[in-house]
Amino acid sequence: MLEEKILQDYKEAMKARDALKSSVLSFLRADLMNLAVAKKKNTLDDNEAVTVIKKQIKQRQDSIEQFTKGDRLQMAEKEKSELEILKTYLPAELSADEVKKVIAEVISALGASSMKDMGRVMKEVNAKLAGQADGLLVAELVKQSLGNPS
Repeated sequence: MLEEKILQDYKEAMKARDALKSSVLSFLRADLMNLAVAKKKNTLDDNEAVTVIKKQIKQRQDSIEQFTKGDRLQMAEKEKSELEILKTYLPAELSADEVKKVIAEVISALGASSMKDMGRVMKEVNAKLAGQADGLLVAELVKQSLGNPS
């Protein structure tokens, strides 16, 4: 399980005195525990853990953007390092071609033909991909497939 791997890596980072990695994993573990408490569970499944990791990645990306705009490049570099650590815990992302195949299967299964069906298609595609592709990429490819290139 992903949560166990994060705990193990956290312990190793502490033993190795890797301050950056142990700090990132400590915050990640706290977020995971908070979600588990909120859901009244002892442990989270991998999909829930991936959701928490993606949330932290999004926060890091926003911080990098803000620090870069504010000309605080040292802080932006620190956030980039943290971002790379977090990305190692995500499942491998599918290529655009693989995502297109899944989208085509879903569109034919649902009989979708126009942009009116985008919500249904996105819901099904995201359920099938379960965090294996970037949401913006999926949305863009679904738009193209449904005939509304942007």
